[in-house]
Amino acid sequence: MSITKNQFRIAITVAVLTGVFITPCPAKSKGGGDHTARGVELAQQKQYDAAIAEFTKAIEAAPKDARAYTNRGTAYRASGKLQEAIADFSKAIEVSPNDEMAYRERGYTESVQNQFDAAIADLDKAVQLKPDDGFAYKFRGFAQIGLNQWDKGIADFSMAIQKNPDDPQNYERRAFASRSMKQYEPAIADYAFLLQKDPNNVEILTKRGYTYSLMTEYEKAISDYEAALKIKPEDYDTVQRLQYARSMLAAKNAPPATATPSPTPSGGGLFTPLNIGIAILVIIIIAAVVRALTRGKPEVTSSRIR
Repeated sequence: MSITKNQFRIAITVAVLTGVFITPCPAKSKGGGDHTARGVELAQQKQYDAAIAEFTKAIEAAPKDARAYTNRGTAYRASGKLQEAIADFSKAIEVSPNDEMAYRERGYTESVQNQFDAAIADLDKAVQLKPDDGFAYKFRGFAQIGLNQWDKGIADFSMAIQKNPDDPQNYERRAFASRSMKQYEPAIADYAFLLQKDPNNVEILTKRGYTYSLMTEYEKAISDYEAALKIKPEDYDTVQRLQYARSMLAAKNAPPATATPSPTPSGGGLFTPLNIGIAILVIIIIAAVVRALTRGKPEVTSSRIR
């Protein structure tokens, strides 16, 4: 069962399209303060169209305020309008070329669109402008994973953890990157940390169980799958994985097959049934040859007249 990259893309896209802000709430812009405040409130309530309308009014009141464009771009992204979001982040960069947040948000949105190289370029700039921004490292880690650059992803998520140690997604994504490099022990350590914080996290239980299966530690995998199914018994994928782990454990513990010894012929000297049969066959063949050679020859008779 492979994870991967497509599942990562789906997961990150769902998070954005359902309006789950993983960045801090949009900040108030310099102008149109009332509209900005109202837009932030509506965005937090997931009323994105209404929030976009308020942020548009804030832009009209302060067209040179880069943060107003970033706010609206964030709302566009949450509503699934990714091209409009990119346009707003680009406008924010045009208005303020050193706006770290605009580079960061545009880079993240590019990751959602699988434009990973462009995303890394923007996020490099964000890190350069603000090295202490853990979200920039996190978003760049997403892009690194999208390019299967697992070691760089691990490095970025490790930096993100240093900046934001309470963000569970950093640990989960680092574990995924470690597992993809077959560095199973670090992945297990990250999953264990997350389960200490949330022992009933079904997703993490199944991911740790899968990692144990890759390590052929099937007993531990079974334990994690069973714990997950107690919480979410209808999870068909976990049921399948549990059955696989049980079958592999049974095969692993099965006694080795023993070879059946071949029967050895009993002694009997030369006069065995087989040898007697061969001798009779040879005699028959000799007799047939002799008869064939003498057939048709005149019979010897006496010359005396009787």
